[in-house]
Amino acid sequence: MRILVTGHRGYIGAVLVPMLLKAGHEVTGLDSELYERCDFGNFQSDVPFIRKDVRDVEAYDLEGYDAVLHLAGLSNDPLGDLNPRLTYEINYWASLNLARLAKTVGVERFVFSSSCSNYGASGENIIDEEAEFKPVTPYGRSKVLVERTVSGLADSVFSPTFLRNATAYGLSPRLRFDLVLNNLVAWAFTTGEVHLKSDGTPWRPIVHIEDISRAFIAVLNAPRELVHNEAFNVGIDVENYQIRELAEIVKETVPGSRIDFAEGAGPDKRCYRVDCSKLRRTLPEFEPVWNARLGAEQLFEAYKQIGLRLEDFEGPRFKRIDHIKELIANKELGPDLRWNEIEEPKTAASAE
Repeated sequence: MRILVTGHRGYIGAVLVPMLLKAGHEVTGLDSELYERCDFGNFQSDVPFIRKDVRDVEAYDLEGYDAVLHLAGLSNDPLGDLNPRLTYEINYWASLNLARLAKTVGVERFVFSSSCSNYGASGENIIDEEAEFKPVTPYGRSKVLVERTVSGLADSVFSPTFLRNATAYGLSPRLRFDLVLNNLVAWAFTTGEVHLKSDGTPWRPIVHIEDISRAFIAVLNAPRELVHNEAFNVGIDVENYQIRELAEIVKETVPGSRIDFAEGAGPDKRCYRVDCSKLRRTLPEFEPVWNARLGAEQLFEAYKQIGLRLEDFEGPRFKRIDHIKELIANKELGPDLRWNEIEEPKTAASAE
């Protein structure tokens, strides 16, 4: 297929694109490059891409593609809380516009990177795709809105699919440290403490970004009728953990580390356990290969290799919210999260 991947230079996209290419697809990316200075490794640099904010996409950007894989957006709760209006503008309105334009120009497949955070405060019961949505953040609510509205566009010529990813983890050239397993291993490696910011009781499903990528590829390979206007939880049933269980895995992975609780740590209202069996029943091609322990080991080895420091992952280089705030403070990025035009300094020759 000829595929456009929005957000292809983000955390998941940077891993997904090489896997798509290996599977034989022709890939073009679209990204505003908010995190172009946040590399944690080498990119697949030869992929053609459109440098553009997803809010500014026009019909001609989408012409000629068989599928759009839509990952672009504000990617976590702290960013979503920075300006909830912007979260809805970027994550919801721009996504709906993208889907409408894709349908207008004849793109047949539209695969949306949704989230199990749609379930939000669902408690300890294991829930499947028919469960009630209970998002608790602007990020989660924006994902729900996209699913509901884009689903209404589905017809005989336009086929959306919604992949509700569990909480992601794993190594990427655009690594995120705000994700629970990535974060816990980083704290353990740099400080010797597996630092918990909650009391450790909330439940969370987790999934490696390579397995998320495998889910995207399985959907693309699937007969249309199996995935048309369907939602799938992306993960593995046995990979639902209480946060304290993940902390124990990290403690066992990072020698000499111990579990530490932040002052005033209490329960997190985001608590959900999900059943991911629908995806594997529908698409037997999807074969996840990672688990939390293997992921913790992968991260630990990577952190050792680069000599990760606390100030790296807790500072503006890798912490999404701090990076964005720094760009705004430096007037490189406007408060609307669009790049500002920087005037080139005049030389003596140009002044004449």
